Amino acid sequence: LVNLDSGSGAAIIAQAREAGVHIIDYDRLTIEGPGADLYVSFDNTAVGRTMGETMVPIINSLPVDVPSIVQLNGSQTDNNATMLREGAYSVTQPYFESGRWELVDEQTVPDWDNQQALIIFEQMLTASGGNIDAVFAANDGLASSVIAALKSQELGPLPLSGQDATAAGIQNILSGWQTMTVYKPIHLEVEAVANAAIALLHGENISTLTTDTINNGQSDIPYIKLTPIAVTAENIAETVIADGFRSWDEICVGEYAQYCPSDR
Repeated sequence: LVNLDSGSGAAIIAQAREAGVHIIDYDRLTIEGPGADLYVSFDNTAVGRTMGETMVPIINSLPVDVPSIVQLNGSQTDNNATMLREGAYSVTQPYFESGRWELVDEQTVPDWDNQQALIIFEQMLTASGGNIDAVFAANDGLASSVIAALKSQELGPLPLSGQDATAAGIQNILSGWQTMTVYKPIHLEVEAVANAAIALLHGENISTLTTDTINNGQSDIPYIKLTPIAVTAENIAETVIADGFRSWDEICVGEYAQYCPSDR
């Protein structure tokens, strides 16, 4: 089950339980309700930590005394976005609390909508007088909206995070407009959920699959937790290209060809 939101997901799980059907939450945890038999996902808190750990040294190297930071968070109805934010804050909060950085603005983007993100970030730029030094964007789509706004106002690149290792995200990294993205090797998630489904069908105890749990607000759900990977310009070839998740052919098109390795 990949729920659209936790309310509908909880209703589906309740119906499934009445019918004696096993349910696996795939990639997104259903909050509240009876809870799935199992949750399979990348560690979304670690996604946020990975963003923070990659961005911190870059922001700290900026030639400004107190960098002005903004955050574009994912949808308020998506628990993954909440976990990501918590993970990022576990790394960045000391910088804000100490006054080393200033959090100028932070907003959620309804439904992860890129057009909404563009409007929100344009408003952030206007309110700050263009004085933004770095952006934590929760995924590559939101990062692309940030880039579009910067370009439209003839502003240059700044430290900018992302997630999902989209083709556009990798292109933005190669061209210097995006600092990093978080890659979640989907094949590992697919293999884990397939093996879990087979085990549940065979009546195996879930404890043989994982000993981790995550609380959905009502109960502890067994949790197969996978580890995300930071991707920067330095390790594109060794990560998303090596895995076959992305190819140079889809990335190195049009204006982006000039940024690609000649020996690809």
